Amino acid sequence: MKGINAHFYSVYMEQNVDVIVGVESRGFIFGVPLALELSAAFVPVRKPGKLPADVIRTEYTLEYGSGALEVHADAIMPGQRVVIVDDLLATGGTLAASKKLVESLGGEVVGCAVVINLTFLNGAEKLDGVPVESLVNY
Repeated sequence: MKGINAHFYSVYMEQNVDVIVGVESRGFIFGVPLALELSAAFVPVRKPGKLPADVIRTEYTLEYGSGALEVHADAIMPGQRVVIVDDLLATGGTLAASKKLVESLGGEVVGCAVVINLTFLNGAEKLDGVPVESLVNY
């Protein structure tokens, strides 16, 4: 194992992670291999109308408007430990919305993993103290 997944694996390998949540769509690219390495489940968080079963939904604001995300209503069980994965943390709206979905299902968000963190936008402040692991900080 090399590169991005090796780094994130080393961070989360001893944290008893049950579920990796990947945010559409680049979160899928980084999240699925990490879930495999951690022997964790993978759960996609998607834009509205793309998941086939019953979903829960949350709306959030973006720097240029608003958006909504959905997750299957039975995807995360109460008490499961979750890491949310995406490619970029900017203003924090997408990760905060994903965190809200996880917590509404009873999951515990133990970390957020991103490739790039635009620290000057202070997006991590919207995550209420959840640790953010990133490869690149600007």
